[in-house]
Amino acid sequence: MNDPFNQGATPRKVLTAGEDATGRLDAWLTSVLEGEFSRSRLKALIEQGAITLNGQTCTEPKKKIAVGDTITIDMPEPEDPEPKGENIPIEVLYEDEDLIVLVKPAGLVVHPGAGNWTGTLVNALIHHCAGSLSGIGGVKRPGIVHRLDKETSGVMVVAKNDIAHRHLAAQFADHGRTGDLERAYVALVWGRPRQLRGTIDAPLGRSGADRTKRSVKREDTDDAREAVTHYEVTERFHEKPDSTCLASLVECRLETGRTHQIRVHMAHIGHPLIGDPEYGAAFKTKANLLPDDAKDVVNRFHRQALHAFLLAFEHPRTGEVMEFRAPVPEDMEELLMALRA
Repeated sequence: MNDPFNQGATPRKVLTAGEDATGRLDAWLTSVLEGEFSRSRLKALIEQGAITLNGQTCTEPKKKIAVGDTITIDMPEPEDPEPKGENIPIEVLYEDEDLIVLVKPAGLVVHPGAGNWTGTLVNALIHHCAGSLSGIGGVKRPGIVHRLDKETSGVMVVAKNDIAHRHLAAQFADHGRTGDLERAYVALVWGRPRQLRGTIDAPLGRSGADRTKRSVKREDTDDAREAVTHYEVTERFHEKPDSTCLASLVECRLETGRTHQIRVHMAHIGHPLIGDPEYGAAFKTKANLLPDDAKDVVNRFHRQALHAFLLAFEHPRTGEVMEFRAPVPEDMEELLMALRA
């Protein structure tokens, strides 16, 4: 009988779903393995194709488990937890001995984590800065004082020493309430908010259905955290006589900085971001109402239409208020032009 943990072979676990098996594959595995692996780690393994269900590779964490199912987990070789420098091009707007300001492209993960141990912004920064990053964030997040979602593009600032890190982190923690920090985004959303300018004040917490997502929570919920977004509609597309329209360009300014905040807040008021696969999937068919050329462009756009175009902050050494802007990237510009046609 072959030993599944034989040296030289990839460690393998074979599990059979018992009579009480129910729910999602990732959730069931998390429960059965009793803390041996986190749910996020198991989800990453599923998406990487390291798990088979009844002999077939399964890459869907949401796949429903059934009694009698056989699940095989092929564990990859352990990966080095300390990120290495990688020669990944980055667009630098400004750099000095204390900090670096750059434009993060869509598709680039900010720091290493489950399923993304290489090819991140941190890997690029380690190479670019040659050891001059702040260590406060730990080995996996050197210099990182704020972040953008993988598929969100835009301006970021990174600290190159601990003093700069503390100073910048304090500004982000204050969210510009008493200081000079300012962050602004542009988003393309479905429809048009009833009020062209307004504030969304709705606490956020982890979604009960999927802990990688966020949802609006009641204030008395244990994990509810204050979340405030100010928005203004700056352009409307394919507007009708009754003032409704198919899509809008919205400028958003954050008073808090929660995970997925703009995406969840805009979906909460009924206007999710175009291309958002997690919070706007139900609106995907709205593209069918557009002219054919615009519909084709929208259907090819496979990320949330969100770009951090403005970042202002006080320089930690000089006290100077610095402001940086980045135009929308080519894919969003193509989307804008298609909607305007």
